[in-house]
Amino acid sequence: MEENSIADTPSASRGFTAYEAVRDRLPAPQPGGACRHAPHLGAIVDAFDTILLDAYGVLNRGQDPIPGVPKRICDLQAAGKRVMVVSNASGLPHASLIARYQEMGYAFDAEDIVTSRKALVRALEQEPIRHWGIIAGEHFGPEDFPSVDYRLLGDDPADYDAAEGFLFVGASEWNAVRQIRLIESLRANPRCLLVANPDLLAPQEEGDSIEPGTYAHEIQDKTGIEPAFYGKPFANIFQLAFDRLGPNFDPARTLMVGDTLHTDVLGGQRAGIQTALVTQSGILANMDHRAAIALSGIRPDWILDQV
Repeated sequence: MEENSIADTPSASRGFTAYEAVRDRLPAPQPGGACRHAPHLGAIVDAFDTILLDAYGVLNRGQDPIPGVPKRICDLQAAGKRVMVVSNASGLPHASLIARYQEMGYAFDAEDIVTSRKALVRALEQEPIRHWGIIAGEHFGPEDFPSVDYRLLGDDPADYDAAEGFLFVGASEWNAVRQIRLIESLRANPRCLLVANPDLLAPQEEGDSIEPGTYAHEIQDKTGIEPAFYGKPFANIFQLAFDRLGPNFDPARTLMVGDTLHTDVLGGQRAGIQTALVTQSGILANMDHRAAIALSGIRPDWILDQV
């Protein structure tokens, strides 16, 4: 074994600083928006036909809906707005994710939940046949990954060495020992790493969880292998959403709403749509969000107190 993993550091102490530390690995920001303020989404929604919503920190914290948001979304849908989820949620099968949103009080069409998991599955259609080592939780859901030859990685070092490539799908059961085992295997035999969630952290009821992006950047730091990321802020997930919307959607009347500058806002900017940053329920809830905007240079079109 080797030095301590970054995963040993409490996630709540990183947040914004952690995203800034990997800025050179993210898309470059656009000139940015006017940062106009509004109390909530309902105050600006007349300017938009389509609303793309992040999940964690916007719709929910962990398995709990953010108070008042289910009604807000219901009102938008009743007003004829197209409301979609565009999320880096990759650890759950799609059917389980739909059921979870229903339990929270949301009513999204199954095809209007666009995830980084789906973006990875689309990418795998273009990948050569390999024996994959998959990093995922107990509820992986292989039905979303048709015709993939794989084994789930756990505590057997032989499974790591037998893999011809790696898919990082979910981090709920990943730990520092397994992370070090993967790093050692990749150092001995470099192979590709595809990551279905670029997020570093996700807001939960008990605090922020460590997400696949944190582990993937550490792997790059310690092996030199550059991961392929699927999800915000990268274009692949937005292309999935746009394909669902069809060729006639209007980018100028499409709004990406999220709580993270470096994924939601940056990704929406790069995709050519309007952006709104939610400040009171997500990763910036305990920060001076205007200072974060100034430091990052990532400027949303709108700043919302809440959804």
